[in-house]
Amino acid sequence: MALTETLSNPQFPLYAEANEPTLGVHTLSTGEAVVYSNRSPGKPTCNEDSAGVVDLGERGAVLIVADGLGGLPDGEQASRALVEHIAGSLLEYPDDPVPPRVGILNGIEQANEHLLLSGGSGATTLAAVSIEGREVRPYHVGDSMILVVGQRGRVKQQTISHSPVGYAVEAGLLDHAAAMHHEERHLVSNVVGSQEMRIEIGSRITLAPRDTLLLASDGLFDNLHLEEIVEAIRKGPLEQAMQRLTEEAVERMEHTRPGLPSKPDDLTCILYRPAK
Repeated sequence: MALTETLSNPQFPLYAEANEPTLGVHTLSTGEAVVYSNRSPGKPTCNEDSAGVVDLGERGAVLIVADGLGGLPDGEQASRALVEHIAGSLLEYPDDPVPPRVGILNGIEQANEHLLLSGGSGATTLAAVSIEGREVRPYHVGDSMILVVGQRGRVKQQTISHSPVGYAVEAGLLDHAAAMHHEERHLVSNVVGSQEMRIEIGSRITLAPRDTLLLASDGLFDNLHLEEIVEAIRKGPLEQAMQRLTEEAVERMEHTRPGLPSKPDDLTCILYRPAK
């Protein structure tokens, strides 16, 4: 299932189990979003990533990427459940809508409780962003990441992975290049589906007209250096930027080259730019 349009509510296109390259373009009241998802090259099992675009009309939008934990049999169900719970919380009462912040937090808490009570082993990371006018705010759990880049390549906002390696980078003990090759890079200390789950809420940031917002599962940041990602997305039409970004990442996954990272993984990205 590459893309499920929720027929009862066209405000919420859901990307789940995208086992072939899947691209969606969404025009929102605040700007444009492009979504890409595909499973890891050569992987025989399902793509464990899910993504969603929740159109709130005049209230803005919410973008979501969730990465089910690799190796867990319920990873794909966990990521999908998280996206659906957040969207459901945001859209549950159309006549009395909740603020985006409340809907996101309620949805995460509901998904966490659902996963804990399900009896399975599913868990998932999360990168979500609320968009209200030109203001965006990040919410994340785990090592899926959020990045805001200016047209000239300046990184204006970046989340820190909830992992020992991510904290070491934040503390200055590791640089980004060394972190990409660290043997413990995939240890994640915070997930949805855990009694200890915590939600990190970032600061609001106002997007300039040509800023680019990126949400991505760790399949992107494990294969491309930060400067490569920035260069791919900072300018040009959004669909072309997504094509450059994902082609480079998949090429890196499929072909090992000396000195360059190559870590096959499911890959899901959302790019967003505000309306001019």
